[in-house]
Amino acid sequence: MVTTTLPPSHETVLEFPDNFLLIDLCGEYDRNLADIEGRLSVQILRRGNRLTVLGEEGARAAAADTLNALYQRLESGKSVGAAEIEREIRMGGDEAGEAEQMEMFQGGPVEIKTRKKLVEPRTEAQKSYVRSLFEHELAFGIGPAGTGKTYLAVAVGVSMFIQGRVEKIILSRPAVEAGERLGFLPGDMKDKVDPYMQPLYDALNDFLPGKQVQKLIEEKQIEIAPLAFMRGRTLSRAYVVLDEAQNATQMQMKMFLTRLGEGSRMVITGDRTQIDLPRGVGSGLADAERLLKHIPKISFNYFTSKDVVRHPLVAAIIEAYDADGS
Repeated sequence: MVTTTLPPSHETVLEFPDNFLLIDLCGEYDRNLADIEGRLSVQILRRGNRLTVLGEEGARAAAADTLNALYQRLESGKSVGAAEIEREIRMGGDEAGEAEQMEMFQGGPVEIKTRKKLVEPRTEAQKSYVRSLFEHELAFGIGPAGTGKTYLAVAVGVSMFIQGRVEKIILSRPAVEAGERLGFLPGDMKDKVDPYMQPLYDALNDFLPGKQVQKLIEEKQIEIAPLAFMRGRTLSRAYVVLDEAQNATQMQMKMFLTRLGEGSRMVITGDRTQIDLPRGVGSGLADAERLLKHIPKISFNYFTSKDVVRHPLVAAIIEAYDADGS
C-alpha cells in the first residue's frame, strides 16, 4: 500500500513499502523518474523509500497519480517502462485506473495477450476501440497515422486466433499507387504488392515469433493479400482486417464488407486525410461511414492527434496540417 503525506506548500511525499519495487519504479539511473519529470514539469527527489514531488499543485497531483498507478502495475507483476509511463500520463494515472479499465472492458479483456508481448491501449480512444473490437463483429477505426488503429486491430486478431475464437487471420490493403507505379517494380506479382503489405507483416512479427508467422502463412492460417484478392470469397471463422481503407473504391468496399461470413470478425481502418485514389473516384471508407453509421451492431471509433503514440512530433505535424486545412 502506498501512503501519501502533504507537507507545506509545493511538496507531495509518496511512501512506497517495497524497496525492490521502488527500484523498478525509478528505473535504471532513475530514468523513469526523469521521464515523468520532463513530461509533467515537476521535480522528484528520492530518499529511502520515499519520493518527494515538487512543483505546481496540478502537476504534483498528476505525477503522484502516475507514480501510484505504475507502482500498482509492479505489485501485480507487470513491467514499467517508457510506454507504460506515457500510457498512465495519458490516462490520467489515477489509483482507480485498473478498476475503471475492468469496468470499461466488461465482456472483453483489458490487455491483449499475444505470443510475444502484452499490449495495452494507451489512450481513452484506444481503450474504447479495443473494447469494440472484442464486442462487435464489424468495427471501423478512423483517424490519423500513428494512432494505433492497425497495430491494435492486428493484436486483437492474434489474441483471438491464439484463443481459438477464429481459425484464420486475413490482412488486406488496397494496392493503390501513391505516386509509384506497380508495373515498374521488379519481380512477380507477389514481389510487386509485398511492399504495400509490409506494415501488416511488421505488426504480425511484433506479436508472433517469426518462424511461427512464416509457418502459419504457409499453412494459409494467416493470409496477407491485396484487397482485389478478396473478390468472390466468403470469409468464415476468420478475423479480417482491411487497412488503409480510404483507398478502397466504393465498389471495392461493398465487395469487401459482403465477404463477412459465419463466425468472422471484420475491422476496417483508415485515414480520411490520406486518400490516394484518382481524382473523381469516391472513397469507399467515406461511403461506408455515411451508409452504415446508424446500424447498431457496427462500431465506429474515431482518433485524433491526441491519440498519436509515435514520436511526439507526429502529433504536432498532424495538428499543423489540420489547422491549415491540408
